[in-house]
Amino acid sequence: MMYIPIQGFISSFRLLDLLDIALVAFFLYKLFMLIRNTRAVALIKGLLILGAVTIVSKILDLHVVNWLLQQGMTVILVALPVVFQPELRRALEQIGRGRLFRSGQVISREELERLLDEIVAISESLAKTRTGALLVFEREVGLNDYIDTGIAINGIVSRELLGNIFIPNTPLHDGAVIIRDNKIMAAGCLLPLTSDRSLSTELGTRHRAAIGISELADAVVIVVSEETGAISYAYGGHIYRHIDGAALRNILMGFLDKPQPGLANLLKWGGTK
Repeated sequence: MMYIPIQGFISSFRLLDLLDIALVAFFLYKLFMLIRNTRAVALIKGLLILGAVTIVSKILDLHVVNWLLQQGMTVILVALPVVFQPELRRALEQIGRGRLFRSGQVISREELERLLDEIVAISESLAKTRTGALLVFEREVGLNDYIDTGIAINGIVSRELLGNIFIPNTPLHDGAVIIRDNKIMAAGCLLPLTSDRSLSTELGTRHRAAIGISELADAVVIVVSEETGAISYAYGGHIYRHIDGAALRNILMGFLDKPQPGLANLLKWGGTK
């Protein structure tokens, strides 16, 4: 009995329908990448749970509960643009810059190697002199809200420039440097502090700021301690302390090394690795 409807569906399926499905899937994937590792994920989970409870209450004929949930869902849907304002603004910014259709980094492998050389060199140098530093590397989730709190730099990353930024007792020393691709977007940026009360009392403001931003975005953050000179990195709300230059390079390579978009990469799928 199911053969005729399925046959009719297949016969009516067009190539444009396939393109339609592919475009919707692409935008849903980009939306997921945009909100991944942000508070929006928790909000979406909450909405899904409320939706499931609403459906169950309707099936069980719990009229009062179902009515209350429906009214609550209506209010929540009206409030969503306000709740998701940062994510919506970030999405529109990425569309305007053409970043929505970009996959991963836009710098070459040579530029990435040079970037890592500079970061490792300045991190080791600052560690030797026990000069505090906070370096945030933007990945998929945009950090424009935090970039706007600092002083715009928009300069190529170099150990000399970073060394000048983190000179003690200067206006930019205590803030964070935010790096996008191979550019310092801003310095002296203000970051949110983690509210995790289980952290060691040895961790100062820089470490708590590094954990705080890593809880809200998928950024990887490098911290140089002013007290001990130890190098640490934070990601996903966790901090990993006392790493050396070689380990730092490998860690950053793992987080930042992604294939460039373009025809060349598509052709690699059919070639020999």
